[in-house]
Amino acid sequence: MAQNLPPQESEFQFVSNDLSNLPISGEVVGDSRTYFQDVKRRLFHNKIAMVAGIILLLIVLIAFLGPAFVPTDPNAQNVLFANLPPKIGNLNIPGFNGMQTVAGHTVDAYQQAHVPHGTYYVFGTDYLGRDLFARVLYGTRLSIIVAVVATLLDLFIGVPYGIVSGLASERVDTFMQRIIEIISSVPDLIVVILLLIVLKPGLTSITIAIAFTGWITMARLIRAQVFKLKENEYVLASQTLGESKTKIAWKHLIPNLSSTIIIQTMFSIPSAIFFEAFLSFIGIGIPAPNASLGTLMSDGQKAFHFLPYQMWIPALILSLIMITTNLVGDGLRDAFDPQSD
Repeated sequence: MAQNLPPQESEFQFVSNDLSNLPISGEVVGDSRTYFQDVKRRLFHNKIAMVAGIILLLIVLIAFLGPAFVPTDPNAQNVLFANLPPKIGNLNIPGFNGMQTVAGHTVDAYQQAHVPHGTYYVFGTDYLGRDLFARVLYGTRLSIIVAVVATLLDLFIGVPYGIVSGLASERVDTFMQRIIEIISSVPDLIVVILLLIVLKPGLTSITIAIAFTGWITMARLIRAQVFKLKENEYVLASQTLGESKTKIAWKHLIPNLSSTIIIQTMFSIPSAIFFEAFLSFIGIGIPAPNASLGTLMSDGQKAFHFLPYQMWIPALILSLIMITTNLVGDGLRDAFDPQSD
């Protein structure tokens, strides 16, 4: 005869019904971060990029704010003080003490030139007696202005061109790419020389000449990225809902292209600076008496064997600008890459 047994407690019964303190599988501990917060964190953790950015910022600040504190006219000539070596006050720093080797003897160049007491030139003077420190300040500022303006022109031309080419029909895209191939098939130097022949030499003409072919790389990169992005679901859904291509570009494509645009812009600046310096070095860039890093190196190269500082100083500043800009660009590229962690 069956007996009524008391209900047995299950061996799997929870000891407590309070599950609020139990960890949930897959739960993310800590504050959630947005994409750009992650970018900022990765960039700040890149010590090389941060040091390079600080050096680049200092160069830019000194180039743009320096003339306000050093009001010396960079084009003022004083042939009596020509080719003076660098000197910093009365400090006896090797290379910056005003001493010069003449006919195998080390002499005080400032004393021989009868320079007034208390007058000295930090970077020395050139063959016309112009203050090289003032010329380097103005020359660096001019080179940076040319490079930044040319890069912005690349940005305003290359980005819309790449987006239109990527979103357009196959026939339009093919036609636009043939235009790029025709322009890129001609060497940049020939294009720049022809433009400088047509245009009046100056800051505007050299900027337009550099930007004339510089936008091609930006356009190609943007076009390639648009081809990838336009296959995503949110873009296809926007097309299905009848949104125009212009709205899709502004709302969906450009925000997702921001990393590519920023990185390519950072890499375009040193290229433009070097190209401007090269054009000025060979004598078809910034016209005299204005100074740029290229013209300063060109003038210093003529007396390099006897007065090497006239070429080394602008060459060192140009190298610092290019190296630091490229390092910052590398840091931004790694920061925008989520797989860099």
